[in-house]
Amino acid sequence: MYAITIPEPGGPEALVWDEVPDPVAGPGEVLVEVVAGAVNRADILQRQGFYNPPPGASPHPGLECSGRIAALGDGVSGWAVGDEVCALLAGGGYAEKVAVPAGQLLPVPEGLTVDQAAALPEVVCTVWSNVFMVAHLRPGETLLVHGGSSGIGTMAIQLAKAVGARVAVTAGTTRKLERCAELGADILINYREQDFVAELKRATDGAGADVILDNMGAKYLDRNVQALAVNGRLAIIGMQGGVKGELNIGALLGKRAAISATSLRARPLEEKAAIVAAVREHVWPLVAGGHVRPVIDREIPMPDAATAHRVVEESGHIGKVLLVTPN
Repeated sequence: MYAITIPEPGGPEALVWDEVPDPVAGPGEVLVEVVAGAVNRADILQRQGFYNPPPGASPHPGLECSGRIAALGDGVSGWAVGDEVCALLAGGGYAEKVAVPAGQLLPVPEGLTVDQAAALPEVVCTVWSNVFMVAHLRPGETLLVHGGSSGIGTMAIQLAKAVGARVAVTAGTTRKLERCAELGADILINYREQDFVAELKRATDGAGADVILDNMGAKYLDRNVQALAVNGRLAIIGMQGGVKGELNIGALLGKRAAISATSLRARPLEEKAAIVAAVREHVWPLVAGGHVRPVIDREIPMPDAATAHRVVEESGHIGKVLLVTPN
């Protein structure tokens, strides 16, 4: 088969479409013929040499894909060859085939094409596990989403609105904020021109956000704590703004607030399977009912993954950028 390889870390040009050995479905795994994958920030870090796959994972980038089951490993039940699926991966989505633990498979939701489904697994699992399973967002509460026009952000807006929460977002352009509003965002903050702490407090009568979903890390740590409501929960899922920040413990204690930080890629299989099962139970009906949809900016042929990485690094896109395998 062919896959995107990274002979040497570097810029987008480091991504090479090359022939590699076919993967084999081991016990408890299925082999998926990939129709499409999606680009995530973690893939860019891997290409740059900063985020290696966990032990035993595929060396090829790609944390989610969609396609059709080509083979079943020993002990797999509930799935059949030919089933249309999408999958949460530890790696290997930028390829024509990938072996996937059966617990990380999801059926393609009703109403979506196979390629569209590639935009779902990573973002839905990230949002559901952090915003709902860890931070316990409830109806009537306020969620602040940094990077509201990203793949994660566009999904967080929709899921929060679906459960009856109020949503605030930050984004860097009017076009991005307008798209967030179309998805249901109530409070729109241009982080290039406005102070998100002040704007959020103004829009919530001084209360702040009950839950914050943060992709920035250190750069926003202090201001995120300022923006939290009493009993607020800050969920950190990225480090685009650095890894070391100063935390005012007194402010955190005063608000009786909590901070969590999680990632998906290196979690044990059983934890990933539990998240996927929760997503299938709670989110898939919303997708099938048309209440939640993936936001897809564009589809790019997988051999040209370098172009897709440039698009994501320039941050001009809205939602997900997909990679489609050659016919």
